[in-house]
Formats: sequence, structure tokens, C-alpha cells
Amino acid sequence: MGNARLCRTGQRCRRAVGWLACAPLLCGLGQGVRADDTDFARMLQLSLRDRAGVTLAERLHQDALQQLCSDPAGPPAVDRLTSLQRAQAQQVRLPADGRYLGNWQAGEAIAQNGRGLQFTDPVGREHGQRGNGGNCYACHQLSATEPAYGTLGPSLLGYGRTHPPTPDTLRLTWQHLFNPHSQHLCSTMPRFGAQGILDEQQLRDVMALLFDPASPVNQVPDPMPVAP
Repeated sequence: MGNARLCRTGQRCRRAVGWLACAPLLCGLGQGVRADDTDFARMLQLSLRDRAGVTLAERLHQDALQQLCSDPAGPPAVDRLTSLQRAQAQQVRLPADGRYLGNWQAGEAIAQNGRGLQFTDPVGREHGQRGNGGNCYACHQLSATEPAYGTLGPSLLGYGRTHPPTPDTLRLTWQHLFNPHSQHLCSTMPRFGAQGILDEQQLRDVMALLFDPASPVNQVPDPMPVAP
């Protein structure tokens, strides 16, 4: 288990790395182009247009974290980094009823689903209601029998076997799914919960996919394969 909302969804994990991580609509562009570059901003405005209720301003707006992580000048002072990471941690909402696990079959469907927050998606409904997916396979291996997966993120095969579902492990995994920047400030992983990409039940289902012994994630032979 990715900035403008296009980048937040993680579609095909179009992400730059390091301090260039997923500036809105700058993903994959080389170092040296700043988000506040006037000529570049004008080029984007002339090249792109509002469509299906998704505005250009929405796609181009950077919050403080995105500005930091896409700045080619490099990281700021440590106290600034600490402040931003603390702010990201404060966005994490643990499940109110204490239930972390849902249905792994539903979680598998979410992991396979790459839709959500695209120009062609329905307009006027909350993210979770319009069927957003997590597109997890675009960046992670989650099944030993699924040949189509990305490698921008680590393999998650055997996650539930190597990470027994203790209260601490469940909490930390939930926190990472909800807002990975709370643990790794310039992570290239989408802020699924903090940005409203997945709702609470969808997060539970993805958690079940990772931890349930019956899920494809944990159907791996012994000895477990080494992650690529």
C-alpha cells in the first residue's frame, strides 16, 4: 500500500523520489523546477482546464508538507521537520470503536481498484461513497499468484506472518495507512485516511487484507520469498 489530488490517489504511483516527492502535476519532472516558478505555473494553467468538477486550482494547490517535499533546495532545519511531522501525526484518527480489522475480501477489491479522484469519476459525493480504490498493487506485491504489481513500495507478502497483530502493530499499521507522513515525513505513499481517499471501513478492510491468515497476502510458501 499517492501533491494534487491526482497524486494523492496513488494512481500508478506516479511519484518522484526524495525531496521531489509528488509535487502536484510535477511528478516525474526533473530537479530544478519549483512550484512557484511563474513561467511553469502559467504553462500549466494554459495546458490544463477544469473538468467534471475537479478544478485546476485544486490540483495545483500545495499544502506546507507538499511544498517542503517537492522543494529542490533540500530539507529545512530539523525543528521545522519535527513540527511538520507532529502536525501529520495529529491528523491520524484511530477507529473509535477500537476495531482495526474488517473483511479481507473487500480489502483485496480495494487494493485492486485504481479508481478515485480522477477527472472521469462521479462528482458531488464523498470520496468513500464514490468507490475510491487504494490501487495498492500499483506499488506493492500482495499476492504470490498476482503477476501485475509495482515495486515502488516494498513487497507485503507475508505481512501478517512477519507482523503479528499485536495492539501496537495494529495501531502503527493503521497510522501508516491513515497518514504515512506521520511516520516518514516525505513518504511517497498517499495519505489515504487524512485526505479522505478511503473511509474508516475501507481502511479496516485493507488492514484485514494485511493481517488475516486467509488473505492472499499471507498465503506464501515456506520459506517465505525474499522481497525484491
